[in-house]
Amino acid sequence: MSYLTKVSQKLLEIDSSQFHNFEKVGENLSSIIQAGGVIHTFGCGHSSLLAQDVFYRAGGLVPVHPIWIEELMLHRGASQASENERKSGIVQPYLEKEDLQRKDAVLIISTSGRNPAPIETAIYCKEKGLYTVALTSLGYKESQPSRHPSNSRLEDVVDDLIDMEVPVGDTIMHKGDRSYSPVSSVVGTGILHELMTRTIERIAESGEAPPVFKSGNVDGSDQHNQNMMEAYKRISF
Repeated sequence: MSYLTKVSQKLLEIDSSQFHNFEKVGENLSSIIQAGGVIHTFGCGHSSLLAQDVFYRAGGLVPVHPIWIEELMLHRGASQASENERKSGIVQPYLEKEDLQRKDAVLIISTSGRNPAPIETAIYCKEKGLYTVALTSLGYKESQPSRHPSNSRLEDVVDDLIDMEVPVGDTIMHKGDRSYSPVSSVVGTGILHELMTRTIERIAESGEAPPVFKSGNVDGSDQHNQNMMEAYKRISF
């Protein structure tokens, strides 16, 4: 079976198993946008790439803001970013500089849900009054204990979660004793865009025009996008 076939099956399984969670989170996110809030996204390492994927995106929601912490991102050194993610106390100085408001939401992406950086981001944001949602894989819970001093995992400290259902170790292909080909990025991106899509559709169903970017590569879109960015000056586009 090909990688694409296996990934397609995994996405269909998640679409079914997480349906009610998608419904709940999408409804809450649409209410937050309609009340003037912003959806923040956070991830470390490859999850930081997912956090960026829904930002400033053609066809995507305008009020989306990734929390950039370069010490947790791949371009500053992949192995160092991985090490930093495991350190308690690294995120708070950065989070204190962010414009995180009670009317906002934050989507925290962590496949394992065990490392201090995403856990402490969730705790900090929840204490600030934000609606917190984890994108994580509950399959890690039994065999991979928390690395946080409290022994709490990401799913323990958020308001809601979407189970990414990524197998422990992230690989989806197996041959003999060899496991290979990660699935978390494809699954995570799919889940994020499912949530963004539901949010857009809920806003439209209420009779409001959803704040959505148009492609900058289509003539006539520049003024529309400029108007959208003007409406959300909180975000640095």
